[in-house]
Amino acid sequence: MLSRSELRKVSMTCLYQMDILKQNNLSYDPEEILKENLSVENEFVKDIVYGVITAEKEIDEIANKYLKDWDIKRLDKTGAAILRMAIYELKYMDTPSIVVINEAIELAKQYTDEELVKMINAVLDKYMKEEL
Repeated sequence: MLSRSELRKVSMTCLYQMDILKQNNLSYDPEEILKENLSVENEFVKDIVYGVITAEKEIDEIANKYLKDWDIKRLDKTGAAILRMAIYELKYMDTPSIVVINEAIELAKQYTDEELVKMINAVLDKYMKEEL
């Protein structure tokens, strides 16, 4: 059984893949992407992936509100996936905010550069302080 940290990594990978396919105007089935990345069906991953897909416009508006002179579409696909899923988890799930932010930062440290880690941390911190 995968840990929550590992499940977040799977969620990030799925969202990243979907974003790449969408950018290239290629059709995809979210269920197939989930199956490719998960050996066993998992509700936590499904909640995050489908939640981000469903609320992407709202999530992007929140991210853009706190990205100083930036837009989430300018971030690399990995960073955008991490930020979207963290905002979704903060807004719609009952995970403690400190856990969500720490997990997002750890993923960002592994898969993005230092500047993006700082950006993600700042956005999530401001969002948590002002809206939660």
